[in-house]
Amino acid sequence: MAKWVYTFGGGAAEGGIALVESLGAKGAGLAEMSALGLPVPPGFTITTEICQHYLANGHAFPEELTRQVAAALDGIGHVAERRFGDCDNPLLVSVRSGAAVSMPGMMDTVLNLGLNDQTVEGLARVSGDRRFAFDSYRRFIQMYGDVVLGLDHSAFEERLEDYKLANGLAFDSDLSADDWRAVCDIFKGLVVEELDEAFPQAPEAQLWGAIRAVIGSWNNPRAVVYRRINGISGEAGTAVTIQAMVFGNLGESSATGVAFTRHPSTGEKVLWGEFLPNAQGEDVVAGTRTPQDLTERARAETGSELPSLESSMPEVFATFSAVCAQLERHHRDVLDLEFTVERGRLWMLQARPAKRTIRAALKTAVDMAHEGLITKSEAVARIEPRTLDQLLHPTIDPDASSDIFARGLPASPGAASGTVVFSSEEAETARTQGRKVILVRVETSPEDVHGMHAARGILTTRGGMTSHAAVVARGMGKPCVSGAGQIRVDFHAGTMTAGGRTIRRGDTITIDGGTGQVLVGAVPLREPELSGAFAELMGWADEIRTLKIRTNVDTPADARAARGFGAEGIGLCRTEHMFFDARRITVVREMILAETEAARADALDKLLPMQRSDFAALFEIMSGLPVTIRLLDPPLHEFLPKGEPEIAELAAAMGVAPARIRARTQALAEANPMLGHRGVRLAISFPEIVEMQVRAILEAALAVGDETGVPVELEIMVPLIAAKAELDLVGARIRQAEEIVRKLHGRAPAFQFGTMIELPRAALAAGELAKSASFFSFGTNDLTQTTFGISRDDAAPYLNSYLALGLLPHDPFASLDEEGVGELIRIACERGRATRPDIKIGVCGEHGGDPASIHFFAGINLDYVSCSPFRVPIARLAAAQAALSTKA
Repeated sequence: MAKWVYTFGGGAAEGGIALVESLGAKGAGLAEMSALGLPVPPGFTITTEICQHYLANGHAFPEELTRQVAAALDGIGHVAERRFGDCDNPLLVSVRSGAAVSMPGMMDTVLNLGLNDQTVEGLARVSGDRRFAFDSYRRFIQMYGDVVLGLDHSAFEERLEDYKLANGLAFDSDLSADDWRAVCDIFKGLVVEELDEAFPQAPEAQLWGAIRAVIGSWNNPRAVVYRRINGISGEAGTAVTIQAMVFGNLGESSATGVAFTRHPSTGEKVLWGEFLPNAQGEDVVAGTRTPQDLTERARAETGSELPSLESSMPEVFATFSAVCAQLERHHRDVLDLEFTVERGRLWMLQARPAKRTIRAALKTAVDMAHEGLITKSEAVARIEPRTLDQLLHPTIDPDASSDIFARGLPASPGAASGTVVFSSEEAETARTQGRKVILVRVETSPEDVHGMHAARGILTTRGGMTSHAAVVARGMGKPCVSGAGQIRVDFHAGTMTAGGRTIRRGDTITIDGGTGQVLVGAVPLREPELSGAFAELMGWADEIRTLKIRTNVDTPADARAARGFGAEGIGLCRTEHMFFDARRITVVREMILAETEAARADALDKLLPMQRSDFAALFEIMSGLPVTIRLLDPPLHEFLPKGEPEIAELAAAMGVAPARIRARTQALAEANPMLGHRGVRLAISFPEIVEMQVRAILEAALAVGDETGVPVELEIMVPLIAAKAELDLVGARIRQAEEIVRKLHGRAPAFQFGTMIELPRAALAAGELAKSASFFSFGTNDLTQTTFGISRDDAAPYLNSYLALGLLPHDPFASLDEEGVGELIRIACERGRATRPDIKIGVCGEHGGDPASIHFFAGINLDYVSCSPFRVPIARLAAAQAALSTKA
């Protein structure tokens, strides 16, 4: 008989971290704590396999599941000394989701399940607090109505506000037991009005309704968007954890809170978090009440006048601190903990690896390695390479003047400027238009995840450091300021006001997630210094990896940035990008429009010193590291003016009639430029361009070598080769240019001659190409286009549909298609090495900066990958992790 239910509690557990794929992070964490003898309310977890079965079988459960759940529910009651559905001593449970990979706030939860018109009276008697009992009942009706019955959460809030207004009550805390009982009746009446059926009273029916809803939330829109953004598979499903309720809202000796064993933003080794007295867990993350600090140190730093847990419940705090230390040693990681204090007794409700900023992740990984908790290799393996991008975002320039509009909590570090929008839909639209925005909300909810992803930063007027906005923004690497309570937002008017000043939709602001400041206008930003823990861990990564990391650059500024990020050479210099410089585009256009070889030669003579200067600057910066220069690639029409004003301007500069330029532009136009007169085909049609470029490259290499005393490690690459005959013809012309340099200067620098493999035929003919080429560089962008027959510039409308329907596992332009494009690369490597065993092979498409693709490239023993400068650190770390996985 398959086992789908695993129990925990009472100092024992049937599972643990080893079963995280089945039990989810929440269920596995609870089981692990139970096995350690920590105070965990008893419960059980329904495995992720049930979610998979339910979604694949018409929302039906296996028959045996009912019996297993019933038996486990009896077990909870035995440990808790209560019985589910009992009118005198009722057991109430929470029903929570829990995937193997944490997805905070993306799926649904139901608390206080098991309450009805009879059990609420029993809860009142057992607790001795009638107000608490009916407050819990109204919470249950509202949450169940929203999550399970599909009613709008705000509809319940509106009825509650109407009741308070009619009875002269300002706050929830003003309501008495009789008031909450009346609200329960109102809420049940709302269910009847909206659904034409009574609120379910049978606890067992409530339980199965909640289980179905929690499993169904695996595919709700916000969860799907979150998984897509974070690259999480949609196949694993969620586990469901059912656990005995403990109550943090049983008076002032009760509380609920969230904590991290180290600071999630800085990585400092301090206990950090927030709590609320006399509250339930949802109150903390919802941001509807102002949370209090756990420690006296934190309270002093925030300037809060509210007492900390350390001062208000010192014995509980001491116990909790000891539990945190024990759990961190056991898990050897920073943990995100949820806890409840019920009338002075501590209960642990969650222990899972903490979401943290990349800065904090780096510091804690390095610190734990120094503390002996983990090895250096484990520290390297622990950092998600993509998250390094968060370190590359700017911060406020401390020397810049600023106009502070408001202050909030520094919820997620980094700074960003953008125009104000007040909805996630606005943010997403703005991103498609190329506009940078700051999303402003009173508080975010899981439904805002797509807008948060689209925005440059997030600002909320409510919520603490563990609110939804704070947690999700930190995970995304977005700057966030939360709890800016002095700001008043008017969504209808599209304004926010503070201190008598108003900012409107479309106005520019800057937020500083490191200080909590909201600033008027675009404030100057400063690039971060990549030192400290980052530099140390990257040094460890470099010791481990074998794959070299180069960069794709075309300008000296990018080359310097890439060297700073640890690039080991240039894997792709696109010479055409240099042509678009405003100082030389006119000369390029003269060359293209020339009607005779002599006229074209005159224009090329003007371009020669410009190109030579470009290459010399790159050689100097790379100082002996390999530099691969690609000969001219794009169709010539891309350099020509597009509109009448540009045509008229060029005609005046050249002293020709606009009609002549217009005619030449039309003559060069192509129906499908991606497969047109470009790459090696240009070199064959216009050999004089090859001669100019090769002369510029070789003469620059000579000059820099003489000046620095360090020979340039030069590689000249021909793009878009399909056949060996093309490569040999262009190779011969390159050697002719080399002879010209030798005659002019008495010598020529050494260089390697190779090709860029971007066509399926080139991959298949790699054995022949290797007879002429000493290196291959895979242009995976075009190789993906030509393999799929897709133009990535035009693919978005249907490619998004393919991804949504699961027809493709991922965007093949973002992460390598291993089955198709990857197989062509594998074939080309095998055939090329069979001909030339020492052939150098690399990748210069942007897949060279994608961690998943890097694992593939390392697995087929490429020599290097090349990527944009800001992806170099990501590639370095991913290459080290690929080496570690190979050793494992």
